[in-house]
This record gives sequence, structure tokens and C-alpha cells, in this order.
Amino acid sequence: MSKKKLTFIDLFAGIGGFHTAMHSVGGNCVFASEWDKYARISYEENYKSIEPKLFKKDKEGNYLYFNCDITEADPKDIPDFDVCCGGFPCQPFSVAGLKRGFEDTRGTLFFNIANIVRYKKEHGYPPKVLFLENVRGLKSHDKGNTLKVILATLEELGYGVSYTVLNAKYFGVPQNRERLFIIAWFKELIKVDEFKFPYGIDPNGNTIYEKEALKEGTMPTRVSDIFEPDDVVEPFTISDKMWAGHQARKERNKANGKGFGYSKFFGDSVYCSTISARYWKDGSEILIDQTDKNKNPRTLTPVEAGRLQGYRILGNGWLHPECADNQNYNESNPEFRIVVPKKEAYHQFGNSVAVPVIKRLAQEIVIQLLNNKC
Repeated sequence: MSKKKLTFIDLFAGIGGFHTAMHSVGGNCVFASEWDKYARISYEENYKSIEPKLFKKDKEGNYLYFNCDITEADPKDIPDFDVCCGGFPCQPFSVAGLKRGFEDTRGTLFFNIANIVRYKKEHGYPPKVLFLENVRGLKSHDKGNTLKVILATLEELGYGVSYTVLNAKYFGVPQNRERLFIIAWFKELIKVDEFKFPYGIDPNGNTIYEKEALKEGTMPTRVSDIFEPDDVVEPFTISDKMWAGHQARKERNKANGKGFGYSKFFGDSVYCSTISARYWKDGSEILIDQTDKNKNPRTLTPVEAGRLQGYRILGNGWLHPECADNQNYNESNPEFRIVVPKKEAYHQFGNSVAVPVIKRLAQEIVIQLLNNKC
């Protein structure tokens, strides 16, 4: 008898970081939801060849399984699945009459996740695992109440839960990006007491399970690992006017105690700061120093922004060709194609998950949880 295929749904899908990760462990996506027009274009372009059924349409031309508004999705129209993936927005819950459970989540986008899970459970196919991501600030959001309600809701639905904050810089990408991850498993099917998080990847590519072991060394990185060749990045050098503006703003902010403005990095910097969805505006959170070329700093190219999140983007090649062979960018990873305007590409990558983190988590979910079903 053939082994049943691992299935998952991809909610708040963005450009498909979860999809890439779950595909790497043999998963098939049976339903996805994303509202942003340009993100949908990128998602379909990059995953249609992998999962053609996902983009099937009815006679009226409407997608059957590629939803554009999760708040309007009927759980009965979603195929049964094993793993629910989602990087849901951080929203407060109403504090009026708070019981810290399922009913408290109404009116939020997390409710849509919980409602799908509850429906599937009531109809005999409870999702085995929930694989959720959010900003680090979720831990303290609304004085910790938001996370408490989420955890209580998952427990009410019959799930064991583990959560922690992970940093992408320990997983082989040169970016200081912290995100909160919640892993939940249906306790009737999966008999484990906890999920053991991977905290990084060592220089040999092995998983690091103890925070203390990070001090012993992780997969080496440098910001120039993601660089395109010099002739390609030339147009991304910022103007004298913009550079003067950045410097003046930084001085004002410093004097007013409001932060320090732009952040500048070198090619041999071990990592840079977190790229955000607003990077397209002026690139101030990550500027690349070019004093060795007697030039103003430059912004990252869209290709470099994608590589910073761990996507394998060929672009116009690499400043250091050997970087194309590391485990995050080599041919074992699917190529990601940029098919939207520059502004939208920056926005998408700034909103994305860091793929190497999600991939390592997906591997551990399969090993620790899905291979431990009773």
C-alpha cells in the first residue's frame, strides 16, 4: 500500500515561503489564501508548475482552491489537510468578557484559522499540526493577552502547543530577523509532550537544538553572500540628496533620542538588520557601504532582498559565484522568479518569512510529530 501524501493549506500565504518549505518535505498544498493582488501574481507564477491543481478554476473563471479573502472562505469548501500553515496578522482581541478561548477570537483573522480547525475536527478530520508564524512582539502584544488567547484557543481545540522566538541569522542567511513560531499538534493523534525547536544550523548543516550551542558556531554568513555583480548594482547607488537627507535625519533623531536613522553595512558584515515591507521607500534600514569605490551607499537590489530571505533567485548572477552553491541557494532549492514591479518585489520580500527557518521547522515537524502519530 502506498504511503498517504502529506497535505497542507497555506493561509496568509504571501509569496509562498511556507509553500517552498512544505514542498521540500514532500507536502502537497490543497488550498491557499492571499488577498494582495501582486503577491497572488508571484505565488501563482512560482507554484503553478509545482501544484497545478491548486490554481484550478470553475466554469465562471473563479479559483476553486486559491482563495483571495479568508474571511469569506467556507471551511466545508477546503479539502481535508494534515498541516495548517499561516503567518497571520497580529491583532488584539476584545477584552470585554474575556474568557481566553475560541469565542474571544471572533472578529480577528486568527479566528479564521481556529474556525477552519474546529470545523475539520467536528467533521472527523482534525488537522494534525498547526504551523504558525508571527512577529516577536506577539509575546507582549496587548500586555501578553493576545498570545494567551491564542494558546488557550488551541488548547481548547485539543492541541498541545510549543512556541519560541527564532532568529534567521542562525540559519544561514545574513539577516538579524526574529520571529515567533507556534507549533501545535492534535493530542489525540500525536503523543508527544513538547516540540523541540531547532535554534540554528551548525557549520556542517546539522540542526542545533540548544540555545547555548549557538555560541559554538553556526553556518557562516556575510552580507556579500547575497550580492549581485558590481555592474548590476551600480544603478542602486543613492543620490547625493538622499544620502544627505539620511545623514541629517540620523543626526536629528540622535539628538532627540528617537533612534538613529539609517543602518549601513559592509560586504563582510556577518549580517544586516531586518528587511521590512517599507524597504522600497528609501532602503534606509539596510544600506550597503561603498566608500571603497568612492561612492554613496546603495540599497539592495530586489534580487538581493529576496536572497536575504533565503529564496534562490538567479538574477544576474553572484558577486561571489561560490555562494550559489550553499545549501540555501543551490539547485536542491526551487528557483524563485520575480514577476512584479520593483516596488512590489521589495514589499513582498519584506513581508515574507525567512525560508531557511521555515524549511528547518518543516523538517522537524515531520520527524518529531508526523512520524509520531499513534
